[in-house]
Amino acid sequence: MDEDAPARRLVLVEDDDAFARTLARSFERRGYQVRVAASLEAMQAVLQEGSFAPTHAVVDLKLQGEASGLACVQALHAHDEDMLIVVLTGFASIATAVEAIKLGACHYLAKPSNTDDIEAAFGRAEGTTEVELTNRASSIKTLEWERIHQTLAETGFNISETARRLGMHRRTLARKLGKQQVK
Repeated sequence: MDEDAPARRLVLVEDDDAFARTLARSFERRGYQVRVAASLEAMQAVLQEGSFAPTHAVVDLKLQGEASGLACVQALHAHDEDMLIVVLTGFASIATAVEAIKLGACHYLAKPSNTDDIEAAFGRAEGTTEVELTNRASSIKTLEWERIHQTLAETGFNISETARRLGMHRRTLARKLGKQQVK
């Protein structure tokens, strides 16, 4: 790393230990100082470290239990408005992407994403008018999927409450989520 380059400090909020270790090592090889947090509380502890002020963050949208990465994005943005925050998710939807950007993320990536994808996203923090527009209409399945994810985001990823609001059985919702999960 260039001696004159500013220090790049990354907080990685990811509850999958193996993925977090792999991603952390990859970013360290690229010259980042990395701290890993598996929850909102652990991330807040990292932010309290006086010797570590993150410049970048990678946040998993769905953390274990009922935790939402959106709360982490909000806390990170409140801590430092200039921090570059990328949200990773296996549950990509327009609703959660919009909320992540509104809360301060600079980019939103569906898993699987690697270090190259994430670094490229950090570099594309500004919007562009060069994105290709499509004329393809959304299918019924896509619209259903978007509504499910919008409601999931509204309920803080509470499956039971989401199912109740959508008027469907909890097991039916769990089955639909299991089928759509990106691995």
